Amino acid sequence: MAFVKKEHPAKSVVKGFVTGGTMVVASYPLEFCKTQLQLQSKSAPEFSGMPDVFKKTFSKHGIRGLYSGSSVRIFGAGAQQMFRWGAYTNISAFFRDEKGKISTIGNALSGLGAGCTEAIFAVTPVETIKTRVNDDLRRGTGNYTGAPDAIMKILKSEGPMGLYRGAAPTIAKQACNQAVRMPLQLHCFTLISFGDESKKSNPIYNGVAGAMAGVGSVFLTQPQDCVKSKMQSEEAKKLYKGTLDCAKHMFKNEGITAFFAGSLPRSIQMAANVGLTFAIYPVIGQLLDKVW
Repeated sequence: MAFVKKEHPAKSVVKGFVTGGTMVVASYPLEFCKTQLQLQSKSAPEFSGMPDVFKKTFSKHGIRGLYSGSSVRIFGAGAQQMFRWGAYTNISAFFRDEKGKISTIGNALSGLGAGCTEAIFAVTPVETIKTRVNDDLRRGTGNYTGAPDAIMKILKSEGPMGLYRGAAPTIAKQACNQAVRMPLQLHCFTLISFGDESKKSNPIYNGVAGAMAGVGSVFLTQPQDCVKSKMQSEEAKKLYKGTLDCAKHMFKNEGITAFFAGSLPRSIQMAANVGLTFAIYPVIGQLLDKVW
């Protein structure tokens, strides 16, 4: 989106939750698949690849299994979008000229700030809960009946900081994600629209450019995402002293490929997620502008 204007905070909340909820419902099975591939041991893998995850999970748990942990993710995605766009709108205002234009560096720095904000206030606790529930399902330990139960048990046994396990790689991942995606989406939009500014509110152009930016950002942030998933697993507290220790163990025991596990489903997921975000968010804004 070439320009994001300031708006009433309540409107940002509505736009964020509708966009985030739609995004999760459409792409969560891919996120579930990605997490399962990242959590499994390379020496004794449970799944041979993405199709095998879908097949085995559906066979054992049905369609509900593919949406394990999605309830908190739907709520969290709404909060994530709210914090992301709220932060981006306010930070980018400092870098825009009188015509509302923003440079690539200004866009990247605005995205960096937005990524850090969403990671701290929404992504880290939501990802921790989602990963715990998914890991519990994978191992068949039955520790949690669902996301709400996981929240209560984590808070009881580990306190609030238990929800922030893996915070460092999560913040690094989200900061890099948005620092890359914001300017890349704008450049992709300019490329496919041939610089036609009249198309800046077109959901198709915004969505395609967003999907391209989403895939482009995956390979820059996949290592952080893999470390994050390991750090947020059920056994992480026993296995790793911290983020760097986790990365060291991954490299020593599984090699460099461990940092790119689940790249295919995550690429597809990010194409869908980021594409939908850039397509839906401005459309919802236009609809709200007519009644609000």
